[in-house]
Amino acid sequence: MVWLMAIATGLIVANLYYAQPLVGPISRATGLDAGAAGLIVTLTQMGYCTGMLFIVPLGDLVENRRLIVTALAATACALGVAAFSTSATLFLIAAFCIGLGSVAAQIIVPFAAHLSKPETRGQTVGTVVSGLLLGIMLARPVSSLVTDALGWHAIFVLSAVGTAVLALVLKRLLPLREPEHTSTYAALLGSMWHLLKATPVLRRRALYQFCMFGAFSLFWTTVPLVLASPAHGLSQSGIAIFALVGVAGAIVSPWAGRRADQGKSRSTTAIALVAAALSFAVPLVLQGSRLFDLGLLALASIVLDMGVSASLVTGQRAIYSLGDAVRSRLNGLYMAIFFMGGALGSSLGGWMYAHHGWHGVLVTGLMFPLAGLALFLTEAKRA
Repeated sequence: MVWLMAIATGLIVANLYYAQPLVGPISRATGLDAGAAGLIVTLTQMGYCTGMLFIVPLGDLVENRRLIVTALAATACALGVAAFSTSATLFLIAAFCIGLGSVAAQIIVPFAAHLSKPETRGQTVGTVVSGLLLGIMLARPVSSLVTDALGWHAIFVLSAVGTAVLALVLKRLLPLREPEHTSTYAALLGSMWHLLKATPVLRRRALYQFCMFGAFSLFWTTVPLVLASPAHGLSQSGIAIFALVGVAGAIVSPWAGRRADQGKSRSTTAIALVAAALSFAVPLVLQGSRLFDLGLLALASIVLDMGVSASLVTGQRAIYSLGDAVRSRLNGLYMAIFFMGGALGSSLGGWMYAHHGWHGVLVTGLMFPLAGLALFLTEAKRA
């Protein structure tokens, strides 16, 4: 069941990232201005944030399997609309709805935590999240390869069909989970503000991941544009191969989960933040030949993805230990806050690249993990 959930979350969350390396082709096909190209990723993430706040909390109120299947059916419809969009407005609306429905992945993750034993919860969450992160990282090369072979519309058609099939599989195989919460939806949403105020660990972990995911989204929104530029001249297949390198970052998720189970969350967080900062600082100060720069970018992508993975799992392990009855709401708040960071990073990345080039992107990206480190140091001082 853990592996089923890991695969499902990966397939679902991949829908958020198929468009990321295709910003250029989609913008040209729909007439979207180059400076606004980051909106393709930003609106998908904003839809995800909205779903985190208004759909994921329902996991504490309604039967989870039905909620997951319904969200996946809506996602499949939105992917179908995106596949045949001919205008920027229609595509951007579809992108928002894809993000909205893909929050099914974040109903599954606390579901897995609910099914696991407390002493192995971190490792279970790490395994499921590793599937989620593999979905994020594999989405980019898969979409690039499919686009090279069949055009950018094809990846959305294939994903729409795949998401519909996944909904049927999960409807058949997932166990029922009827939450014990008996409140109304309005009261459930109203309680989220109280949970945010009353849970310091949630606020801190969400802000760490806000910074990490902002850096992650900024990097992966702009690096396909850099790789396709005359400086590197890579095709969509070349960009796909580059993106495959970043998949190595997902291997640290179970390791981070085990360290969290052992009470080593603070040191794991510090390592993750420093790794993310180095992934921007090193390419900023070291330049060489075309091949050297490409290799350095690939190494930076691995280190960045490792840092983001470790921080995500450590944060989820911390908030999932706060109680079964509020787990979906806590997860919704956590993910919504840090996906806002992702939306900010992707929009800043597109704008900075259009106006200040790759150097401006690296400087902006470095600010995110440095802000996270500054916040982490306040925790260390209080401790």
